Amino acid sequence: MSTSNTCVYLCSGCGIGNAVSMDGLKNVVESEFKKSCTIHDYLCGDEGLGLIRSDIVKGINQMVVAACSPRAMADRFRFNGVQVIRANLREQVVWSHPENEEDTQMMAEDNVRMAVTEAGKSTAPEPQLEGDNSEVIMVVGGGHSGLTAAYEAAKTGYDVLLVERATHLGGMARKWSKRMPTDPPYKNPQPNTVENLIESVSNDPRITVKMGCTVAKTSGMPGRFIVDFSDGSSQTVGAVVVATGWRPYDAGKLNHLGYGISSDVVTNVELEEMLTEGRIARPSDGKIPEVVVFVQCAGSRDRDHLPYCSSVCCGVSIKQALQLREAHPDVMIYIIYEELRTPGVAEEFYRTSQRAGVIFLKGKVQKIDSSLGITVQDAFLQQEVPLKGVEMVVLATGMVPNSTNIDKEAQFLDEEKLKLLNSDVNHYAPIKVAGAAAEPITLSAETLPAGESILNLQYRQGPHLPMLAHGFPDSHYICFPYETRRSGVYVAGPVRRPMDMGEAAEDATGAAMKAIQAIRAAARGIALHPRAGDLSIPHINLNPCTKCRRCTVECPFGAIDETEQGFPSVNATRCRRCGTCMGACPVRTISFTNYTVDMIGSMIKAVHIPDEMEEKPRILALVCENDAYPALDMVGIARLSFSAYVRIIPVRCLGSVNLLLVSDALSVGYDGVILMGCKPGDDYQCHFMKGSGIAQERLSKVSETLKSMALEAERVLMAEVSIADSAALPKVIQSFVKVLESVGPNPFKGF
Repeated sequence: MSTSNTCVYLCSGCGIGNAVSMDGLKNVVESEFKKSCTIHDYLCGDEGLGLIRSDIVKGINQMVVAACSPRAMADRFRFNGVQVIRANLREQVVWSHPENEEDTQMMAEDNVRMAVTEAGKSTAPEPQLEGDNSEVIMVVGGGHSGLTAAYEAAKTGYDVLLVERATHLGGMARKWSKRMPTDPPYKNPQPNTVENLIESVSNDPRITVKMGCTVAKTSGMPGRFIVDFSDGSSQTVGAVVVATGWRPYDAGKLNHLGYGISSDVVTNVELEEMLTEGRIARPSDGKIPEVVVFVQCAGSRDRDHLPYCSSVCCGVSIKQALQLREAHPDVMIYIIYEELRTPGVAEEFYRTSQRAGVIFLKGKVQKIDSSLGITVQDAFLQQEVPLKGVEMVVLATGMVPNSTNIDKEAQFLDEEKLKLLNSDVNHYAPIKVAGAAAEPITLSAETLPAGESILNLQYRQGPHLPMLAHGFPDSHYICFPYETRRSGVYVAGPVRRPMDMGEAAEDATGAAMKAIQAIRAAARGIALHPRAGDLSIPHINLNPCTKCRRCTVECPFGAIDETEQGFPSVNATRCRRCGTCMGACPVRTISFTNYTVDMIGSMIKAVHIPDEMEEKPRILALVCENDAYPALDMVGIARLSFSAYVRIIPVRCLGSVNLLLVSDALSVGYDGVILMGCKPGDDYQCHFMKGSGIAQERLSKVSETLKSMALEAERVLMAEVSIADSAALPKVIQSFVKVLESVGPNPFKGF
């Protein structure tokens, strides 16, 4: 660890100096830590920043700024070559606690102690660059989304390799006669321009197209993915966009809706082919139907079929109904729906169909018989209504993502296989007992079962992109919609979620931009989302490593592989710096230069713990920096209050919290420990996907540790906190304080 010349700066602005004794804080720094300390009225002002810069010229290379939240003024307190550590005195002390009270002063002093201690246990990371990086973007899938991603990436000046397993480009989009409106006034179907897009891509000198080809295996990491193809060729690429599109749900499973019973019951895709050919006719006799019924949610939002809504089916049915009416003005058209999904500009499209005479019936189709007799449970009349004289039925079947290379006839993987896809454990190279060497991973097109992974990733955690329950690739859908759990690999279009062609084009453009971002980040040695720009990577001391493989299994992003000897090996540009591996290691051998178990442990111990007689409990709060920490900031911004007995340490993710830190805190006298993190589970909100879920699983075993210490289980709590929970957060903290009051002081106080 290089020598750091550290200076501490205390800001008295924004009411800080009116609420706490600045001289008292300065005395803590100078007497306890022997560090230079400066007080200034407004550090973020030009004069304050000038003072700091003059000290940097004199040799300061690390500083502690005790002022506002580290989430505020980040650009002002950023200095090249200098590590800046922030102590939050404003939002989480003076704005959320009474002025000039003893407990508020003690809280401020402890915040300064923890920040200065962090500085002493932290070193600014430096970029670690390994070899040459590729700037080629590989796009897998030559449908509308893949073509758009390739075209948009090439427009920015990047070379693109487009891989399509079919012998032609265009995918499902080529079957569409027209498309839903994407341009004002959003009232009528628009021409399908996919052929123009195919021509643009085919003629672009920056785009290389491989057709009739699949990916045999993918190894490496962002900037240096090595891809082998089924045609025997190989290429290094920088990032990957998966745009493999969708397929219609198997209508053969919808016998109750007449499919397969009557040839005049067709799917929306089959009707689209008729529209493309320019002739709408009943399959049974070739006549133009006089009465056509569209059945929405055909097999969708149904626990026995597709449990989700495909979102675009309503718009597609309206488009097809308008095309039918244009071709045959006398045809009577019904659309039977449960809920109609036409938000935003699609509302005008819906109104156009109403004006054109399309009849909408709110209800659910109970049955369609062989003579096309339809029974509808009418939602308004609250009774069954028969429809007779129907000559053709169109089933609006949903969209199934092509998230694996399964045959087009297949629909869903069985439950057991879905568990394997989501387990993050390579079932082709199973985990052995601790201490044994890992089986080498030699996946290829020949060794994989037919029609499995799209990328055939050579990752310790398996060849697949982890998927959600319904086959859509897993990502943080709110904050990082294009991401997958594999860094540098992005998904776009209907393989990510059901969407129309307009949405897919925007999606593909976004994914292409993310791929470019990944390439540039890899070239600079910095992290991707959500800790964008972070230079730190995990360092593993192999001497005490027990080869337990918890780090390789628990890493949410597959960033850690294993050597032939069974030791963990970090792929630097796959890593997103969440620290989950650090929290997983039972022997504390994994660390970052600026984030270690020892650093957090030392910050915990830096807090002054009053003895039992003072009746001032201390509560340690290990708080996720992504949601819970800003929620606590918002408590202060709203001038709400929470217990002054709480001492807050932000962590990268609850997954980075080693449970030994909990026992360490209790052993030095903290009365309780609360872990604040994102919601885990199937509908998780964790920015690092699995971090809070892993923390919850680890915490379920903490009772044994507490029992061995003769302490109550109630002293440790995990609270789910989203960024929107700031108003309720003080009540959560106060409730925990009351629990600790009921169990009494920690018997370890004073030891």
